[in-house]
Amino acid sequence: MAAPQLPLLPRTVAQAHQARHVLTVPGDVELDEIEVLALSRFSATRWDVVPAGILPGNVAGAPQGRRAQGKEPGVLRVSRHAVMNGPYQPVGDGFDVGVPPGAAMAFDIVCHRERGEAPFPAGDRDGIGRAFAAGMPEREERRLVEWLVAVARRLGGSLRLDVGGLWDAATDGPPARKGAGVVLTPDAGASIDMTVYSDVWLDPQAAHSILQRVHPRARLHMDGKEWGGPPDGIADKPLYRGEEMDPELRKKLHAAADEYDIKALTGPRVLDGYGLVVELGVDGIVSVEISGEEKLPRLLRGLPWAEQGAVCYRVHWEPQDLVESQREFPNMELRIARKRAAELVARLASAIHDAAGGEIADEDGFLVDPVDL
Repeated sequence: MAAPQLPLLPRTVAQAHQARHVLTVPGDVELDEIEVLALSRFSATRWDVVPAGILPGNVAGAPQGRRAQGKEPGVLRVSRHAVMNGPYQPVGDGFDVGVPPGAAMAFDIVCHRERGEAPFPAGDRDGIGRAFAAGMPEREERRLVEWLVAVARRLGGSLRLDVGGLWDAATDGPPARKGAGVVLTPDAGASIDMTVYSDVWLDPQAAHSILQRVHPRARLHMDGKEWGGPPDGIADKPLYRGEEMDPELRKKLHAAADEYDIKALTGPRVLDGYGLVVELGVDGIVSVEISGEEKLPRLLRGLPWAEQGAVCYRVHWEPQDLVESQREFPNMELRIARKRAAELVARLASAIHDAAGGEIADEDGFLVDPVDL
């Protein structure tokens, strides 16, 4: 049950060129969590109006504007043209919001309406294609919608997307453009991959030893295939039909390429990445890929140990049935396999973090507290 002091969700706040979406979350969610998740994705995040639930000097870090007065909702700006208003009660001011039960707070998100073509008939794991069957969001609106799906998945919330015009009061003018108002409740179990970012490089043998303690079938996956060079006579053949390159120039180019390849293959080997795999039979494969990474989650940028990038340990599940894994409502066999794989992914990420330190991020780029694994 929402706190009675929160205002009701207003009938409309969007203009004709704007899109409107509604996010609802359960009662155990703190406003600081919303702020941190916004900072994780959008560099321009700031409070234009700070709601009552945000304390001065909070640890989240978004710049703050003026304090809300009375029951005035907060206004969290995530970009130049996109704002999140709230929190409100998950109850409309004279209308039914139409979200699943269990919500305690609602947020009204307004942004530019940017739509493209209808969704391609392929995997729609998050249901975004179903919500925008007439035309997919593009550019800023797409980034915002994808973030809202990730937030709802992380916090156990729901979305009602594209609600512009649904609850507008009747007027004598032309009818407002009405959205589809599709409800999504993202499945928290659908996102299981994790990444550990650290300034510590574990050599292959050390990583193998650590992961074998978690699962005895963990093995290094570093075997390549011998390369015998290009096929004989390739330098005498044109690159494509009708090519008119001078035959001698072609031979010189191929000779230079051969010399470069030979130096690379006979020189000292520099290990800049490797992998480990755990084969799970019917549950698929969990892989751990280790490499350097310069593009880090937003909240890690600027940290002293991550100024030059970080070592990245990606823990990824590959199911046997990739098509089924990308369905919004996969079958029971896939969900069971996914749950078992998720438990292993969390244990592997935790073991790597124990050994290498750093930070853990989920599949959506949000940081994860190791104690929650």
